[in-house]
Amino acid sequence: MLERLFEGLIWNSRFIVILAVIFGLIGAVVLFVVASMDIWTVAVYTFDTIITHAHPENFHEDIVAGIIGAVDLYLIAVVMFIFSFGLYELFISDIAAAEGKNGSKLLAIHSLDQLKDKIAKVIVMVLVVNFFQRVLHTKFTTAEEMMYFAFSITALAGGLYLLGKVGK
Repeated sequence: MLERLFEGLIWNSRFIVILAVIFGLIGAVVLFVVASMDIWTVAVYTFDTIITHAHPENFHEDIVAGIIGAVDLYLIAVVMFIFSFGLYELFISDIAAAEGKNGSKLLAIHSLDQLKDKIAKVIVMVLVVNFFQRVLHTKFTTAEEMMYFAFSITALAGGLYLLGKVGK
C-alpha cells in the first residue's frame, strides 16, 4: 500500500510541468506582442519619414534592422510555443484538437528527441536571423574582413543545408 501511494505521488508529480507549459505560453504571447509592437513602430517610423520627406542617413538599414529584430522575436516566441506544446503532450496529455483533421503535423511531438529536434531547428533559424541583424550594422574595412564574412555565409548556408537533410 505504501508502495502504491509513493508511486502515485511520483506519477502525479509530473503535473509540475504545467508551470513550464503555462509560463512558456505566457512568454510566447509576450514575445509575439513585443515583436508586433516593434513592427508597428517601424511602420510608423517609415510612414512618418516618407510623409515628412525627411530621409535619415541610415533610413533603409534602420527599417531592415527593426523588421529583422521583430522576426527574431517571433522565432523565439515560436520556440517557446513549441516547447510548451511539446512538454504538455509529453508529460500531461495528448491534445485532442491537434489530432483531428485540422491538426498540425508540425506540432506532433511523441518523444523528447522530437521536441529537441524541433526546438533546435527553430533556434538555428533564430541564430541565422540574429547573424544577419548583426552583419547589417557591421562595417567592413579590409579584404580580410570581407573574406571572413564570405566564409561565415558559406558556413551558414552549409549548416542550413545539412539541417534540412536531418531526418530524411
